[in-house]
Amino acid sequence: MPQTRPAIDQATPTTAPPAPPTALSLEERLTFINAAMSVRLDEAKVAYEVNTAHIETEPVDLADVVTVPLTPTLQPPPESYPTPVAALLQRAHHRLLTGGWCKDVLVDEDGARCMLGAIRAEARGDSGLEADAATVLLDAIRRKFGDDVDSVPSFNDAHGSARTPLRMVDQAASLADARGL
Repeated sequence: MPQTRPAIDQATPTTAPPAPPTALSLEERLTFINAAMSVRLDEAKVAYEVNTAHIETEPVDLADVVTVPLTPTLQPPPESYPTPVAALLQRAHHRLLTGGWCKDVLVDEDGARCMLGAIRAEARGDSGLEADAATVLLDAIRRKFGDDVDSVPSFNDAHGSARTPLRMVDQAASLADARGL
C-alpha cells in the first residue's frame, strides 16, 4: 500500500526564516542618497536642456559687460562725510581695514592698530578732534552693547577678531554724521 504521509523517521526539510535586514551605516546611506541625487540632477539637466533648446542666444562679449578692474584694489574711500569727526572715523575705519587691527596695544610690531590707535593716527595731532571721535565711538559702542562698557580700549581688547570693532567704528562714523559732528 502506498504511503500517503511521511514516515516519522524521515526528516522533513525545513527552511530557515529569512534573516532580518541589517541597518545601513551612515556612509552607506550617504552613498545611496548621493547616487539618488546624482540621478535626479542628471534628469533635471536633461529636462532644462530640452526645455531651453529652442531659445536662441548670442554670445556675450565680456568687454561690453566688465567695466571694473579684474584685480580688486583697496582705494581710500572718498570723503563721504562732510563733518570732521565723521570723516575722521571713516578714515580710521579704512586704516583698520587696510593696515590691520590689533588688541592690547595702540600699534603692534606689524603696524596694525587698535580702534583708538587708528583714530589717533588719523587725527594727525588734533587732540580735540581725537577726543570727540573717541567719545562718539564709545557712545556708539554703548548703544549697541550697553552701559557696562568702560572705554574704547577695553572694548577693543575684549574681542578676538576685527569684525566687531571695525563695524563699530563704521557705525560711529554714521552716528557722528547724523549728529553733525
